[in-house]
Amino acid sequence: MPLSSQVARDMRGALSCVEEMKAEGIELTIVTYSILISGFGKINDAQSADNLFKEAKTNLGDLNGIIYSNIIHAHCQSGNMDRAEELVREMEEDGIDAPIDAYHSMMHGYTIIQDEKKCLIVFERLKECCFTPSIISYGCLINLYVKIGKVAKAIAISKEMESYGIKHNNKTYSMLISGFIHLHDFTNAFHIFEEMLKSGLQPDRAIYNLLIEAFCKMGNMDRAIRILEKMQKERMQPSNRAFRPIIEGFAVAGDMKRALDILDLMRRSGCAPTIMTYNALIHGLIRKNQVERAVSVLNKMYIAGITPNEHTYTIIMRGYAATGDIAKAFEYFTKIKEGGLKLDVYIYETLLRACCKSGRMQSALAVTREMSSQKISRNTFVYNILIDGWARRGDVWEAADLMKQMKEDGVPPNIHTYTSYINACCKAGDMQRAQTVIEEMADVGLKPNLKTYTTLIKGWARASLPDRALKCFEEMKLAGLKPDEAAYHCLVTSLLSRATVMEGSTYTGILSVCREMFENDLTVDMRTAVHWSRWLHKIEMTGGALTEALQRIFPPDWNSLEVLGEVSDSVSTGDSDYSSDSDFSDGDENQEADDS
Repeated sequence: MPLSSQVARDMRGALSCVEEMKAEGIELTIVTYSILISGFGKINDAQSADNLFKEAKTNLGDLNGIIYSNIIHAHCQSGNMDRAEELVREMEEDGIDAPIDAYHSMMHGYTIIQDEKKCLIVFERLKECCFTPSIISYGCLINLYVKIGKVAKAIAISKEMESYGIKHNNKTYSMLISGFIHLHDFTNAFHIFEEMLKSGLQPDRAIYNLLIEAFCKMGNMDRAIRILEKMQKERMQPSNRAFRPIIEGFAVAGDMKRALDILDLMRRSGCAPTIMTYNALIHGLIRKNQVERAVSVLNKMYIAGITPNEHTYTIIMRGYAATGDIAKAFEYFTKIKEGGLKLDVYIYETLLRACCKSGRMQSALAVTREMSSQKISRNTFVYNILIDGWARRGDVWEAADLMKQMKEDGVPPNIHTYTSYINACCKAGDMQRAQTVIEEMADVGLKPNLKTYTTLIKGWARASLPDRALKCFEEMKLAGLKPDEAAYHCLVTSLLSRATVMEGSTYTGILSVCREMFENDLTVDMRTAVHWSRWLHKIEMTGGALTEALQRIFPPDWNSLEVLGEVSDSVSTGDSDYSSDSDFSDGDENQEADDS
């Protein structure tokens, strides 16, 4: 039984005793109230804790620092920092000195809501009140910086802690390891683990769980299994936290047999699968685009007596959204509503993706209206999805209206927002507006990224201005960005499609880019090679410098007789898959949409 469930059961027993005491006329003491408030804090029931606190205040009058510390902890644990701050002021007004635990609770609460400034203020206040920071004090700061993604600062805090003679414990080491795993910096994660071993500390369940997570994210499933076996040998009962990433890892790798084997092992080990376990399995399948197999897992859940939650349905909706199957996405959205499950912004984001992916923008607008009726505010991601949807249709006016609404609502645009808006401008052929957007980005301190530049290159190509596309490519490199395969593909395709019209700088530009790709050991796939050969055949019927440059970056088996036959057929038939500039222009949009 999970600890929280056990504590909740114990609290029900405790309240039953309280009712008996009241029935017999026995008054509750401040110690009894403190214990009950602390118990409710442990199960995140801040409201019940607050009711008891108010009852204690009415019945007892004078309270002490311990009961205040417990009620503050209950609210901090639930992220209710306004109420926690109110209680601190009340305590100070009553002349009650706050124990160090109250400061730690406040720091923990500010970590939950990721308020770095206030957390640091409490830390300084703790020292001003003549408390010596302990490993718990520094642990709160380390946890804060790990949570907000500033792992370098977390390391700096840990070094400061060590300089005061305070040694790490398993908990602080686990925070640092977790931070690096979250950043996919596995080298430093394992370095911290080695430091822990050198310090004489032994891994506990939390550390082993993190190592399993790291190996699963690296795709090293065999090592993850060995860690699981090591836990069992050390008579350390693995929990859902250990099994879940392994199940998801095998599902992501497409190895459903092993994923289900681990599910069986989990049951045999006395660890009952939870809703989160099944969600991990479904999530892994969705990531591999196996939507129907993910749906089949729902039947296994029902058999196991586990009811899907809103997160389960949202994951499946995400799978259908990726394929543009709007009907199925709405079907599972209806299940969420009919089941009385909580609707949140993430569910609506998923539904909007399905609408925009399938080009159903009127349906997307209907979804946003329902969001408003549910009093769910649009965030940056919602606006990004909508702007990208209109960008796909080249509707720059609707995209511009959304940018305006976004600013009026006080929602900050990010790099993906601007890139999608630039894409709308490029699709509409309004390159002047696209340049204005670049200037606007600079004004708010945002720099174009690879996708932004690739979108611009595509736009200049569509506008039949290959020289500007080349210039944009050079600006991208001057900005310190290394072109990826998508950028090279986009540029060469745009230049090749115009080389027969503007041979001078366009021709030399292709040669230069091909040389750069060859020097960077980049080759294109067979489909791209066939695509490019169509234009190459028109430019150099009998071969030449351009043919030689391009063939250096074609696949090694390009010159096989079978491939040559395919190329000849594609040229003679017009290769309809690549017959227009709009085909190439739409090719990389899915990447931009997915990132936003």
